[in-house]
Amino acid sequence: MKNLVVGAGFSGAVIANLIATTLNETVLVIDKKDHIAGNCYDYRDKNGIMIHKYGSHIFHTNNEKVWNFIKQFGDFNQYMHKVIAIIDGIETTIPFNFNTLYDVFPQTMAKRLEEKLLEKFEYNKKVPILEFQKQDDKDLKFLANYVYEKVFLHYTTKQWGVSPNDVDGAVTARVPVYLSKDDRYFQDKYQGIPLEGYTKLVENMLNHQNIEVRLNTDYKDITENFDRVFYTGAIDEYFDYELGQLPYRSVNFKFEEYDREFYQKNSVVNYPCNYNFTRIHEYKHYLNDKSDKTVIAKEYSEFFELGKNERYYPIPKDENTELYNKYLEKSKGLNNVYFLGRLGDYKYYDMDKAILRAIELFEEIA
Repeated sequence: MKNLVVGAGFSGAVIANLIATTLNETVLVIDKKDHIAGNCYDYRDKNGIMIHKYGSHIFHTNNEKVWNFIKQFGDFNQYMHKVIAIIDGIETTIPFNFNTLYDVFPQTMAKRLEEKLLEKFEYNKKVPILEFQKQDDKDLKFLANYVYEKVFLHYTTKQWGVSPNDVDGAVTARVPVYLSKDDRYFQDKYQGIPLEGYTKLVENMLNHQNIEVRLNTDYKDITENFDRVFYTGAIDEYFDYELGQLPYRSVNFKFEEYDREFYQKNSVVNYPCNYNFTRIHEYKHYLNDKSDKTVIAKEYSEFFELGKNERYYPIPKDENTELYNKYLEKSKGLNNVYFLGRLGDYKYYDMDKAILRAIELFEEIA
């Protein structure tokens, strides 16, 4: 074997496929888990429902290169993701948009606010919540404070375990007020769920005569020598945490099965101000699975603890970036070892960004 890829998620599978097919070189792909596809792993349960084990994954991209690459390995449906939130006991869509405005306020008040918003902002513009709070107008100030408390404050505190004041701007920018009637969660050109699931998609990527896959295998168990190593695991773990541990948020999913066709009318319902969980996923909505039963997952956020749970979200703070940069500097002293992926780059990647990063790294080394 010429190449070792550590991690069989999207980042690892993409670069393994490109090396095997384009360079015609042999690749060993290993993963500590007992399955491929990383946190995108899904499976059909006994009821015939496609379950996303590690939370809902919705593929979306504007990048033609990524879309043309990924669709080689499976067909997608035309699912466009919407998120419902319970605000003041009312079911409405988020990000907060003009439809939300009319759902939660009396019509005359909503119309007044809409007119003021359109005077102040461009239509179809996304305004980050913290920027939106900088209002002089009394009505818009009221609206900004309402959205901040009802949509952002409590949800962010639950999700990140800290006050929103301590959350990086890159995170808060993901919670905009959307000056539009478009209530989709993403506006990307390409959106959907793979018809046979993400696991099958990754399996098709890895199904090549030049690729060998070993599961339940730790990098430390590997004794062979390789020309190149592509490491998609945690960069601090690679260096045995010698400079300290990089912090992450983790997620705990509590699965429940019900003897009814549906539990909720949408795939994801957020609870910004109620309960300890952040949201409830109901998976059968994604591929329109038919079953008399349904499965939901309540999502609880928690801090990552080594050996106890999974790393999910790198925590974007200056001191964490500084620590990551020290590990990155150390990695430059290694010969032909490349770090990539959410854990290797200590970066929150959507799936398409992880795929693009792997493609671009391959193009660099090729």
